Amino acid sequence: MASDYERIIFHIDVNSAFLSWSAIRLLESGSKIDLRTIPSIVGGDQKTRHGIVVAKSIPAKKYGIHTADTVASAFQKCPNLVSVKPDHSYYREKSQELMEYLRDICPRIQQVSVDECYMDFEPIRDRYPSPEAAARSICDGVLKTFGFTVNIGISDRKVLAKMASDFEKPNKVHTLYSYEIQEKLWPLPIGTLHMCGNKSAEKMEQIGIRTIGDLATADRSRISAMFKSHGELLWRYANGIDDSEVKTEAREAKSVGNSTTLPEDVVNRKQALPVLERLSESVSTRLMKHGFLTKQVTVEIKYATFKTTSHQMILETPISDKDQIYDAAVRLFDTLWDGSPIRLLGVRTGKLQKEGEPYQINLFDYQKQLDQQKKEKVEKEKEKKDQERKKQMEDAIRTIEKKYGSGVISKGFK
Repeated sequence: MASDYERIIFHIDVNSAFLSWSAIRLLESGSKIDLRTIPSIVGGDQKTRHGIVVAKSIPAKKYGIHTADTVASAFQKCPNLVSVKPDHSYYREKSQELMEYLRDICPRIQQVSVDECYMDFEPIRDRYPSPEAAARSICDGVLKTFGFTVNIGISDRKVLAKMASDFEKPNKVHTLYSYEIQEKLWPLPIGTLHMCGNKSAEKMEQIGIRTIGDLATADRSRISAMFKSHGELLWRYANGIDDSEVKTEAREAKSVGNSTTLPEDVVNRKQALPVLERLSESVSTRLMKHGFLTKQVTVEIKYATFKTTSHQMILETPISDKDQIYDAAVRLFDTLWDGSPIRLLGVRTGKLQKEGEPYQINLFDYQKQLDQQKKEKVEKEKEKKDQERKKQMEDAIRTIEKKYGSGVISKGFK
């Protein structure tokens, strides 16, 4: 059973990532059409019909359109096809947001491409009744927060988790543990095996290997002799043999942020401020947890129309305090909000540095610091002199009262 395994691994994969993210970008820009609901592709140029299909919608797939088809052939299969150009800078932005969200859930993440990663379930095992419940929670959270879906494959082996995430889509959770490979993996066509490309699949079929099970039960030495080291790798994968770990690489954070999709649209400032305060506290906690200070605060607003806008502020000195982050967020919100109903609010910090590190300031900042230090010094000296005068006066009063009796001196009023 799944609970018997010491290690459990998730493979998290965005469903039709480029198409999903392109659809969201267009919706945010005011489009009334969701590319995911119509025959559509990402890739090439719609006018010239040059290039290849980078991603396709599920409705497009029904026309026999495949990834890596030429755009021209895709339009031959479906003349009413909608095509959009890829926007890789936007895809990187969405990828970063997703990975940060997943790292908040579990820090043991190995990102392997812009739209997929492995997650080690062990650190969060005690928080969920089962791996399936955790995966379902992650899927639901991604959809609610970002508006796109992911598939999650669960296994005790990385390669099997990867294979499981490719089962029925979208927004699905599938298991493929070692004890399930004969039932779930072996009946699949050989071309669906991870790392088995079209040419390898054709050669396999030429020698009678048509399913993954055929390869798994084939003579290992024969496969190695015919296909060299790649054949050995495929044979191992067909048998679910993969001892590789989830490798979490140390990375320098470029930003720390948090956002929330609101249960109901926010329509006034009074409703927005508590949300900004909670987000600022969450961001502050993460900054301090990792020992970071920030010199940049950004507020993001997604309206009920899906239009997204943001504004950022460069701070004079690095901070991590929640009140200071909240103060900056409120000022940004007041500048940014146009009064329309709000669907999502986000607070993000950038230009991070480790606490204790020296930081470079410009001449204006330096002069401000000198002025502030001078002001503080003058105030301290004044306070010290006031305390000395007060002490001298109290000593004088005590001396007079000691000589002439208490009460001989009373305070005057201006």
